[in-house]
Amino acid sequence: MMSNSWRDKQHPNLINFLATFLAANSYRLNFLSVSPDFIFNNGGTSVAFVFETNWDSEKEAAVFSRYGMELGCPTFVPVCDPEMGFEKIVRIAHARGVCKKQDIITTMRDERAQAVECMDAFLRVLTSIPGIDSHDANALAQAIGSIEAIAKASKEFILENTDLSTEKAERIFRFFRDPQYYLSPKIN
Repeated sequence: MMSNSWRDKQHPNLINFLATFLAANSYRLNFLSVSPDFIFNNGGTSVAFVFETNWDSEKEAAVFSRYGMELGCPTFVPVCDPEMGFEKIVRIAHARGVCKKQDIITTMRDERAQAVECMDAFLRVLTSIPGIDSHDANALAQAIGSIEAIAKASKEFILENTDLSTEKAERIFRFFRDPQYYLSPKIN
């Protein structure tokens, strides 16, 4: 959907280009009295755009206040010419529709939740080693990585790649190799 008021301010060649470009990308162009300059509907998601073709940096406050926007909300994409700008708008709208269709956002939230849960488990395992706190566990995670890699790491490797003391490196090394050490009661 294109705003009637926006269309009336543009050169006819630009409007013809936009109509042709939309048709070539399987969009139908409708002219309506809408507040944003464009609204795209992709996969059940509507994405609105403000499309400034004559940018004047002295009037930028007026552009953002026109819709009660802040810089960065929505995304501000500067381009060299109107045709390039419109192509970017179509790509952004299409990507949002594809994400919605594939439910990417929910998948990403779920993956993030799993990653946080894994990190919590990681921290619980490492902080169960006597004398190892959350800072030490995070240092090991950043420097060495997985529990398996930490279990295989030598004392020297732990000392070279972290800020842990010799005593803590020894405890970690013993914890993963000495059954009497890791099976004994832990009293902190």
